[in-house]
Amino acid sequence: MIFDSHVHTEVSTDSEMKLDEAMAAAAAQGIGLLLTEHIDFDFPGGGFVFEPADYFSRYASYRGDSLLLGVEIGMREEALERNRKLAASGNFDCILGSVHVLEGTDLYEPSFYADRSKQDVYTAYFRAMTDLIKSHDFIDVLGHIDYIARYAPYAEPDIYYHEFTEQIQEVLQTILAQGVIPELNTRRIDSRSALKALLPVYKAYFDCGGRYVTLGSDAHATTALGKDFAAALDLLHACGLRPVYFRERKMEYMD
Repeated sequence: MIFDSHVHTEVSTDSEMKLDEAMAAAAAQGIGLLLTEHIDFDFPGGGFVFEPADYFSRYASYRGDSLLLGVEIGMREEALERNRKLAASGNFDCILGSVHVLEGTDLYEPSFYADRSKQDVYTAYFRAMTDLIKSHDFIDVLGHIDYIARYAPYAEPDIYYHEFTEQIQEVLQTILAQGVIPELNTRRIDSRSALKALLPVYKAYFDCGGRYVTLGSDAHATTALGKDFAAALDLLHACGLRPVYFRERKMEYMD
C-alpha cells in the first residue's frame, strides 16, 4: 500500500480536517495514512502543541493496517530536550523532524527575508538543518527539505542543487550518517519548476548512497491527501529510489 506519511488532522493547531473524512478520502484513493500531528514548542506567536496522551486515546481505535500515528516536531536547539522527551513519551509510528523556524523567526514571515540575499538565507537554512539533524538523533524522517521555498519572496525560490551544492551535500551526508530517511513532500511539485529543481537533489541523495524516501502531502484538508503522488513516484523511479513508510519506528517498503 502507498502511504501518505505527512498528514495533519484537527489535532494539529492549523488543521480542521476530521479523521473520518481523511480516512474516507484515503480509502477512495486506495492509500494509507500516517498522521504527523504538529508540535513546535515555543513557536513564534504561539500554537502548535497538543497532548500526546489525548492524541493516542482519541485515535487508538482507528489505528491499523491503513492508519498509523506519528508526530511532526519542529526542530530547534532550544527545544531539543523537550523534543527528545516528546519522542520517547508515546508509541509513535514515526518521528518526522522539520525546520519551520530560523534564527527565532517563522519562515512564513516576509520580514525575515528583507534586505537579505537568497544565498545568505538559504545557506543559513541548510546549515541550521544539518546541525539540527545531528542534535535530534531520534528522528526517523527529515521533512520537506524545500520548506523555505514555499514562502521565500525571491524571484526563483526553489532550492537549486547547483546553487547550494555544498550545503545540500552536507544535509544529505548527515541524514545518511544518522540513519534518517528524507521525505519527498508533494505540496509544491505541481509546479514544474519545483519538480525540476528537486530532481537533482534526490539524484544526489542516491549518489551519496541513499536508497529510501517517504512520500508526504502535508495535507491539512482531504483534497490534498495523496497530492501529486504519481509525479512523485516517477521522480523517485528516475532517481533509483524506493518509497517507504514507518510503522512502530521501523521502515517498511510500500507495495
